[in-house]
Amino acid sequence: MKKICILVLALLVAGCGGRQTEELLGSAMVSAPVTDIAGNHSIFIATTRKRSDDPSKVFDRERSATLNYARVNVTVPGTHEAGQIERRSRGKSNDPAKYFMASDVVGYDTAPKFSNALSADIAARGGRVMLFVHGYNTGFDAAVYRVTQIAHDSGYPGTPVLFSWASGAKTRDYVYDRESASAARDQLEVTLRMLAQTGARRIDIVAHSLGTWVTMEALRQLAINGDRDLGGKLGDVVLASPDIDVDVFKSQMRRYGKPNKPFILLLSDDDRALRLSGLIAGSRPRVGDYKDAADLADYGVSVVDLSSVKGSDRFNHTKFADNPELVKMIGQRLREDDGFASDREVTDRISLLGQ
Repeated sequence: MKKICILVLALLVAGCGGRQTEELLGSAMVSAPVTDIAGNHSIFIATTRKRSDDPSKVFDRERSATLNYARVNVTVPGTHEAGQIERRSRGKSNDPAKYFMASDVVGYDTAPKFSNALSADIAARGGRVMLFVHGYNTGFDAAVYRVTQIAHDSGYPGTPVLFSWASGAKTRDYVYDRESASAARDQLEVTLRMLAQTGARRIDIVAHSLGTWVTMEALRQLAINGDRDLGGKLGDVVLASPDIDVDVFKSQMRRYGKPNKPFILLLSDDDRALRLSGLIAGSRPRVGDYKDAADLADYGVSVVDLSSVKGSDRFNHTKFADNPELVKMIGQRLREDDGFASDREVTDRISLLGQ
């Protein structure tokens, strides 16, 4: 049995991050003309990770008892292809004309300082916020680049915010990651309340894999405290490849209550990472590869089956971000402001892509 578990965990290497933790900030960067840069994004960060002793990593895998805050600028190369994250390999130069490159990390030592900076950016971008919550086996560097890629490829006009919980970013750390996710749910609730107080008029959430469990727990806690929609500011909630037990998810939705705006659930029955996660959990289905998901509509969930959509990772676990057409459609959905009627049209087009 021990050998089977080790094999399963080894196969999960491509689960969410698929990379060992690497430095976010490199050495001296090669200069590049503005025409060679496709985008420049300011990413605001709330994290339960500890600050790293290595300044190039910024934050590491260890847990912090309190939230830490930062902002980092990330450039996207002019040669970027939608759905991809062009990463510099070891030994290659820090060339922003070829790779995603992070620079200008600013740390905030108090929540009010972070909130003030965030409020200014939100006001300048029309009052919209997209909060991204990453999944298992994801280093801090990979999380920063993923939210940048999603914001860029989706054309999201608002402020991108990353909530990064303390994933170990190692294949063998699946249990550590689940415990880190549990420890982070209160701080995600704190982060959501902070966003609601910054002057944002709409807060969209995009969560992936194990990050969907953290998200659902935080939303459940908000509901228990009588503020499930953040004072009417909660926009779309996109749950991509949820690594949540089906019965647990139904319990979370019952406690949350049927949302005013249906949550968007992206699932795929060829998601090999979730199949293996379910095997670890005693051969119980995960929401992200649930074959009988039609019954979830009763809970206020719009189910989008992506089984026929092509993904670029061999585990079919990141289709929501690495399929160029799909990430653009998700961006179009998030940009809708006219209420559920117009949103429904975009969701239907996403469903048609799955067919």
